[in-house]
Amino acid sequence: MAPYNFTAAERAVFRSLGSPEKIQRFLDGLAYNKEPFGPTCRSPRRVLREATAHCMEGALLGAAALRMLGHPPLLLDLEAVRDDDHVLAIFRVRGHWGAVAKSNYSGLRYREPVYRTLRELVMSYFEHYYNLRKEKTLRHYSRPVNLAPFDALGWMTSEEDVWAIPEHLCTIPHTPVLPPRVTRLGRVDERLYAAGLVGLVR
Repeated sequence: MAPYNFTAAERAVFRSLGSPEKIQRFLDGLAYNKEPFGPTCRSPRRVLREATAHCMEGALLGAAALRMLGHPPLLLDLEAVRDDDHVLAIFRVRGHWGAVAKSNYSGLRYREPVYRTLRELVMSYFEHYYNLRKEKTLRHYSRPVNLAPFDALGWMTSEEDVWAIPEHLCTIPHTPVLPPRVTRLGRVDERLYAAGLVGLVR
């Protein structure tokens, strides 16, 4: 395991996260960061120290933890309408894509590495991606973004917010998920809606 300037205690945490499933369980165990004192984009070091994360911060920690397992640190941005965007840390096993993620909605988290293409992976989130008005809101997804070029900014251990990464995700092209001329979608049914809100932090 390359140190990447992590402390011995931080490296011990990463050693305990020996699989994507363990990374996801760790992310699930973190308190959800509702940003009570204003917007944050904290590095994995700060997330480990403060034991709280929102979607973007969880994706950064997930990417760092996957990197420690030998995967490239890849993020994928999901873009929504009338809703927040969502960021996944993605990985590939035997040619198939999976993801880890921190979310306030139960259906927007882990995906097993069984998806042959990125579009298959993204579409697995479609029915689970909705707002509190029960609208299905996922509309676009980005290409994978390798965070290695951001190493110069110390994104894994910075004491400053690493806004350069989400700002970059907002500037790159995104691919639509809806077929052409599809303008109307059904509402989320009550059972799926209720299931997605299990554990919601308001």
